Amino acid sequence: MSLSVYDEVIGTEELNRGDRVEMVVEIYESADAVRGHDPNTETEAVNTRRKLQTQQAESHSAGSRRYRLAAVCLGLLCVLLLTAITLLWINFNNLTAERDQLHTSNTNLTAERDQLHTSNTNLTAERDQLQVERDGLQRRLSELGKATQDGWIYFNSSIYYISTEEKSWSESREDCRERGADLLIINSREEQEFIINKLRRGQEGWIGLTDSEREGVWKWVDGSALTTEFWRTGEPNRSDEHCVITGYWSDPVKNWADFHCNHQFVWICEKEY
Repeated sequence: MSLSVYDEVIGTEELNRGDRVEMVVEIYESADAVRGHDPNTETEAVNTRRKLQTQQAESHSAGSRRYRLAAVCLGLLCVLLLTAITLLWINFNNLTAERDQLHTSNTNLTAERDQLHTSNTNLTAERDQLQVERDGLQRRLSELGKATQDGWIYFNSSIYYISTEEKSWSESREDCRERGADLLIINSREEQEFIINKLRRGQEGWIGLTDSEREGVWKWVDGSALTTEFWRTGEPNRSDEHCVITGYWSDPVKNWADFHCNHQFVWICEKEY
């Protein structure tokens, strides 16, 4: 009966080896009690118990080795995981630093791009302005060339025309206006000397100065007051002479004189250029 139970226990697949050994020992101990301590049977049982105990010890030893092996494998796995996490963390930090560096570089490049765009816009505006100025200069040069051919003379941002015929002061001014100019306004010694040098020797010419509105209050044709004067000594000298000529003496700067406005002289036109 005991052997049949032992065979049944050995054949059970659901139990592990250690559990089977313990169960067999208990079964044999029960069998000893039943046999009544038969010497042969007892010896056989002792041997069987020793064999089972040896198997149990071997089973425990194998189990311990498996546990130690599993612990070692688990430890190695933990080390590998820790190493992998450390490497991933280092790589993450490096990538974060590279990302920040790339972001900074992108910000700088964007600022440089905007600055270059602004500079390009400014340069384009300057180029367009220079083209406008160039076109204006070319137009003025063309007009100056034509004016020179018509007898005009350029000096210090203005052009001057000295007539070859003689007229009264009013007729002379009308001729200047028809030419898009007006009678000469002298603002400096340099301008006065320039005009005298261009007049033919001993020639006098009308300029745009008069006191016809109020006696003794001399004004230029543009309405401005007289501030720079080049009167000949003793001039102006008559209350009925309201128009002025230049060149009335050999002195290049003291040669203005007042005359009757219906007197006829050459005239000098001026136009800003």
